[in-house]
Amino acid sequence: MKRDFLEGLGLEKEAIDKIMAEHGKTVEAQKQKANELSSSLDDLKKQLDARDADLKDLKKKAEGNEELQTKFADLEKQYKVDKEAYETKLKDAQLASAVKLALAGKVHDADLVSTLLDKATIEVGEDGSVKKGLDEQIKTLKESKPFLFVPEQPAKPSGFRVGGTKPGTGTTDETPGSLFAKQANEAAKVSENNPWK
Repeated sequence: MKRDFLEGLGLEKEAIDKIMAEHGKTVEAQKQKANELSSSLDDLKKQLDARDADLKDLKKKAEGNEELQTKFADLEKQYKVDKEAYETKLKDAQLASAVKLALAGKVHDADLVSTLLDKATIEVGEDGSVKKGLDEQIKTLKESKPFLFVPEQPAKPSGFRVGGTKPGTGTTDETPGSLFAKQANEAAKVSENNPWK
């Protein structure tokens, strides 16, 4: 979310500061969650590396023993399955984190929008950011479901001003109600002076 957008809506500086502070907390919480996830995945990778080293050591010790060789083969198969599951989880977690960070501030609900995306076509770079595949899907979603996105342009003010003036514009402090009453009074004066009553 950009300060210019909020200023374009005519919000006061104090309100803008509060909104920006709250938005900053949200973005910071998402980054912290991504860091925690990355940290736990790094721990899992270290555990898998340690298990890999133990398997190599066990393989050397099992040479010449038929029963240990069979057990080792079973462990190796299980290790391969676990490693593939870990790599899939790691890839999915990195992708989900990158997508949520890329959507932060652009959509009203990043979790909802991320469920509408085809994650198979999105690629994540080494730095953890989205490389490609997201922009095209965002463009399509903006066209089909624009209500999911935070407006990029400031809303144009309506013709009515409720209290206050803008310097140099010549507008008064009249409210919509007072403008209506003024028009009704003028209409009544015209009908009083009407000789054709």
